[in-house]
Amino acid sequence: MRVLGVDPGLTRCGVGVVEGVAGRPLTMIGVGVVRTPADADLGHRLVAVEQGIEQWLDEHRPQYVAVERVFSQHNVRTVMGTAQASAVAILCASRRGIPVALHTPSEVKAAVTGSGRADKAQVGAMVTRLLRLAAPPKPADAADALALAICHIWRAPAQNRLQQAVAQHTAQTPRAVKGRLT
Repeated sequence: MRVLGVDPGLTRCGVGVVEGVAGRPLTMIGVGVVRTPADADLGHRLVAVEQGIEQWLDEHRPQYVAVERVFSQHNVRTVMGTAQASAVAILCASRRGIPVALHTPSEVKAAVTGSGRADKAQVGAMVTRLLRLAAPPKPADAADALALAICHIWRAPAQNRLQQAVAQHTAQTPRAVKGRLT
């Protein structure tokens, strides 16, 4: 499985590609950051993020894209920029028919470090160890993107089995019609 992880942001959008399967050693294929100037117009920044992500999709051909789910912060302006960059990543993948998964920051931290409250240094250290890198990827946005990809590789098989079980159960359960079972 090849996954492009995206840590969305308008100024720095972390991107990282990891390949492998759960239970086996993983391989980093690429890591980087799509940058936009903070003083540029919003539209130009979003286009730059789109072009950067499209370039990564063209170059690395991932089977899945894992994007950090936007969560509420005190700084509304930061949340808005993150949400906009996230939407661009989802759009780019969806336009190509690539499945997109959203993972919360605490879910990613827990998957990679064992604790949903891990700090950026701990995430970077574990990403370095799991991918057998010489040093943690810099900046932290790049390490976070790799952590998203790792999280998806490890969690996707279980999530897929759960979705299949729910679908099978739903197909076998009689549907209620006007308050009565049929």
